Amino acid sequence: MPDYPIVNNTIKSWAEEDRPREKLMLRGKSALSDAELLGILIGSGNNEDNAVQLSEKILASVDKNLTELGKRSVVDLQKFKGIGEAKAITIVAALELGRRRQFSDSTQRTQIKTARDAYEYILPELIDLNHEEFWIIILNRANNIIGKMCISRGGVSGTVVDAKQVFKAAIDKLASCIVLIHNHPSGNLKPSPQDIELTKKLKKAGEVLDVTVIDHVIVTNNGFYSFAEEGNL
Repeated sequence: MPDYPIVNNTIKSWAEEDRPREKLMLRGKSALSDAELLGILIGSGNNEDNAVQLSEKILASVDKNLTELGKRSVVDLQKFKGIGEAKAITIVAALELGRRRQFSDSTQRTQIKTARDAYEYILPELIDLNHEEFWIIILNRANNIIGKMCISRGGVSGTVVDAKQVFKAAIDKLASCIVLIHNHPSGNLKPSPQDIELTKKLKKAGEVLDVTVIDHVIVTNNGFYSFAEEGNL
C-alpha cells in the first residue's frame, strides 16, 4: 500500500499573498482575520498546527470573543500546546495595548454630566477584570473631575467597602460630589440587595459630610446600570 503524501502545513509553504505578514504588507491590516493577526504575534505553532491554526484554536476557546480573550492570563494561555511564557506574554501585552488605545479618548474627559460619561470614563479601569472593584469619581461643584480612586478590591461576587475610606478620599480632594462605581464581572446589571443597602448608607453619610453622592453606576463590559437614572438613589 502506498504511503499517503506528506502535506506541508507550515506558513512558509503558503502562497506569499496568504502568509499573514506578507498579506498585511500587500493588502493592509484590515484584510487579515483575527486568527491571522494573532498568528503574527505568536510567530510559530506546534508540530500539529501552524501559527494561524493554533490561533484559531485559541480564539475558538473564547467563542471568537476578543474581550473574553483579554481576560485570559499568561497561565491560561500557556495551556495551549505551542504557547510558552514568552508567547503568552506577547498576547496579553498586545491585547492590553489595544484596550488602552480603545479607551484613550475617554480618559481625557474632564466633566461628568451623565451616567454614560461616568461609565465611559471608568471603564478602562474595570474592563476584563475577573474580580469586583469599587471606585469613586471625585468631582467639584461644576461636576469637573478632580480625581478617581479605587477604594477596594474583592472577589468574583463582591468587595467590602469602608465608608470612611470613601469619604476620606473625597474630603482630601475637597470634593463637592462623588460618583460611586463598581463592576459586576458576571455581566449581570441588576443591583444586589447589598448594592442597594450600600448605596443608601453612603448617600446618607455624604449628606452629613456635605459631599453629595450623585450616582452609583454598576459597570459591565457590555453596559451599565445607573441608580440615579433608574430612580433608586
